[in-house]
Amino acid sequence: MGRTTENIHELPAACRSCPVPQLTQLGIKAGKWDYIVALAGNPNTGKSTVFNALTGLRQHTGNWPGKTVTRAEGLFRYDEKTFRLVDLPGTYSLLATSEDEEIARDFILFGQPDVTVVVVDATRLERNLNLVFQVMEITDRVVVCLNLMDEAERHGLDVNHRALARELGVPVVPTSARSNEGIADLVQAIEEVASGERSPRPNRIAIDDAKLGQAVGRLVEQLAAAFPGLPSARWVALRLLDGDTRITKAVQTGELRDLVNAQRISTLPTLEVARA
Repeated sequence: MGRTTENIHELPAACRSCPVPQLTQLGIKAGKWDYIVALAGNPNTGKSTVFNALTGLRQHTGNWPGKTVTRAEGLFRYDEKTFRLVDLPGTYSLLATSEDEEIARDFILFGQPDVTVVVVDATRLERNLNLVFQVMEITDRVVVCLNLMDEAERHGLDVNHRALARELGVPVVPTSARSNEGIADLVQAIEEVASGERSPRPNRIAIDDAKLGQAVGRLVEQLAAAFPGLPSARWVALRLLDGDTRITKAVQTGELRDLVNAQRISTLPTLEVARA
C-alpha cells in the first residue's frame, strides 16, 4: 500500500529521531487502512491526550449508531501500515450499567478490534486496573498505556512497568502523552500486537471454585453451539452467571448474533476510508 500524502502532518522533531519507524498522522481522507485500534480507559487518565498524540487534530467526530454518545476516530501510519483509532467513551468498568459502558463493552467484545489500548493513570494504578482486567477477560490483544508517568515521578511514585507487564501478561508502555514521551514505544507495541509479531497472554483471574468452573465450561460449550464464532464466550458465560440482564436478554432473544453483525458493520468506513 502506497504512502498517502494528502492532509498529513507529523509529530515534533524529537519523535523523528526515535529508533523506530516514524509515526505519521493522517487527515480524514487517507485511503485504505489495515488495523482497527480501540482506545479505552477511565475518565481523567489522559486518554484524549493519547488519542491526540496518535492521530493529531484532524479527527472525525459523530455519534455512535443509535446513540447520543460522541464517537471520535482518527488515523495514523506506522511501518507502512495505516491504523484506524476509535476513541471509546471513558468508563470505569464494562458491566454495562450505563450507555457509555455498554458502547465500550460491545465494541471491544463484538467489534473485535485488532488491538485494544487501555490507558491508565500511573498515579492511580490500583483504581484503573479493574478496567484492565475486564478488557483482558474479553480479548488477548491488549496493550496497557501507563500514562501520566511524569505526574507519578513528581509525586515520588516508582512504577515498575516491566514487573507490571509480567504480572498482567500484556505489553505495558510508560508514557507522558502531554510531552509525547513514550508515544513512539506505544505505537511500536500496537503494531507488534496488531501484526501478530507479539502475542500477549493475559493472566486472567482464575476460577477456584470447582462447581463454578464446571458451570462456566458447560455454558461456554452451549454458547459456542448456539452462536458459532462468538468471541469471548467465557466472558459472556461469566456475565450470564453474574445475572447481567443485558447479556441474558441478548442470548434469550438471539440478539447476541445481531450484536456481532451490528458491531462489525459499525467498524466499516465512515471517514472515506476502506479496509485494505
